Amino acid sequence: MAMRQLLPLLVVAVAASWRPGLADPVAAVGGALPGLPVAGLAVGFYNESCPEVEDMVLAEMRAIVAKDWTVGPALLRFMFHDCLVRGCDASIMLKSRSDKGERDAVSSYGLRGYEEVEQIKAKVEAACPLTVSCADIIALAARDAVYLSNGPRYPVETGRRDGKVSAEYDADNDLPPPSSNIVDLKTYFSVKGLGWKDLVVLSVQAKQSSQPTNRLLNPCRQSAGSHTIGRAQCSTFASDRLYNFSGKGEQDPSLNKTYAATLREACEAGLENDTTPVEMDPISPGTFDLGYYRDVLSNTSLFLSDQALMDDRWTRAYVERMAAAESTEEFFADFAVAMTNMGRLEVLTGDNGEIRETCAAFVR
Repeated sequence: MAMRQLLPLLVVAVAASWRPGLADPVAAVGGALPGLPVAGLAVGFYNESCPEVEDMVLAEMRAIVAKDWTVGPALLRFMFHDCLVRGCDASIMLKSRSDKGERDAVSSYGLRGYEEVEQIKAKVEAACPLTVSCADIIALAARDAVYLSNGPRYPVETGRRDGKVSAEYDADNDLPPPSSNIVDLKTYFSVKGLGWKDLVVLSVQAKQSSQPTNRLLNPCRQSAGSHTIGRAQCSTFASDRLYNFSGKGEQDPSLNKTYAATLREACEAGLENDTTPVEMDPISPGTFDLGYYRDVLSNTSLFLSDQALMDDRWTRAYVERMAAAESTEEFFADFAVAMTNMGRLEVLTGDNGEIRETCAAFVR
């Protein structure tokens, strides 16, 4: 497996579950943002030019997840795909006239969120024309997807500008398969400047859209992501874990046998394009909580890349601590840090990039 094929395996899918009466956003998690600041990014970047932007994004997200809660996790995965390929620049939104853009990559099959990002962008454009980037809208929507799943509403830096390049080969090279081992995962996160802590924290997001796609899914090339909320299609894990582990035509011996039997009832053997959805976290699929770590510890996680977290002393220790935790406080704080780190990847600011009226512009 080529080295660049394994990059973003973990962030992307918190399933946002809307609940009537959910309180308005509380104070952001933590105080000052972690790490070294990036020139051009700041919390409250639009305070003067578009002061209501975060309220507008949250209002649109409430309406979106009220209609279909599975879009929330999909938008978290969406940010992962955007940031891990060419940085957080909304290049995933660009359309290629030659079908050679990020949208067309095998690793992007099943990705959802394009229409919802455009819907939010249209609302913001009506209030603040050519002011707020699509890249910032993606980051804010991902944050609110987490919040509307009973997760933290952490501070989000804004000030990103949108990229003008979208290449299929970048997505296919940078987004790793869910069968990656821990060495692969740590190596490719480090290539992006992310550490083991980012890896184990961001792994709690979702990997795969819950909705079927008309294109043939390749289960060896689906990107990984956070898995505490959301669903995965059988085609993204059944071969590796249920029917052909290591190409030997057998079940993964590390998978809990009782859980495996339940999965076999849902996922048909030998069906490559099995779009049957399975909950990432069978206990609390719509809540952003510590269930993912308990699943990994009890060998009831869906993906090999999830179970791989137990093969490293640092990531294993974190899994064990979160699985036993009585409170989500530490995890929520760590998640806010990891999302901040990811949100700073290769950003365009200042005079670089552009602010587009619509996010889905055509290239090439």
